[in-house]
Amino acid sequence: MEQRGNAGSSGRAAPRSAAAWGCRQQPGPWALLPALCLALALPALSWALPKPPAPRHRLADELSRSRELLVAANDSLHRVKELGTLGFECTLEEVDLEDITKNQMNTITACTSEDPETGNCPVLERSTFDMSKCLQGIHKDLNAYRAELKNFNDQKVLATIDEMMKALSTSSGSALQPSASTGLTSFKGRMRLCSILHAFQIRTVTINRMMNYLSSLESAL
Repeated sequence: MEQRGNAGSSGRAAPRSAAAWGCRQQPGPWALLPALCLALALPALSWALPKPPAPRHRLADELSRSRELLVAANDSLHRVKELGTLGFECTLEEVDLEDITKNQMNTITACTSEDPETGNCPVLERSTFDMSKCLQGIHKDLNAYRAELKNFNDQKVLATIDEMMKALSTSSGSALQPSASTGLTSFKGRMRLCSILHAFQIRTVTINRMMNYLSSLESAL
């Protein structure tokens, strides 16, 4: 039978460890020693518990899709130039850019505000920033370009737009009807398509930068 410390067969109490003596000190400079003794007595396993998984940011999918969208837009415009699909050199110098989203909520109007001190240039106002409104503006942009590019035979672009819109489904708006002027039958139609492709590529850059900004805001919370 294991003997208690105060009455062993030798008639003497077992010696106490230095840590045990320290835990018995009176309050004062040594008041924190009991807590230290308790911590040292805990099993090492409790110190090696796995950390909980980092919280997954809600905008992770949207950010990833925006990068895919940017790549798809760049690739599509590059293929049009390389293959001569439109029958002429589709460069910014050849066309007048058309903003098909200017008469609706879009990424620029929903995510920025005009600052009188900067000559009405769009700026980010963090104090009044509305993330839901911004995401809705991005969704409306994608809706508009999806409708315009529906008749353009680039399934990768259409698929990446659809995936991005699906990721933004919480702020989806009503679908727009495709324009009849997006076909390739006339020279005017092909010129307009070239303009839309360039405008779309530029807008995907804006959307990707905005998603990076939104993700940084969310990560800082």
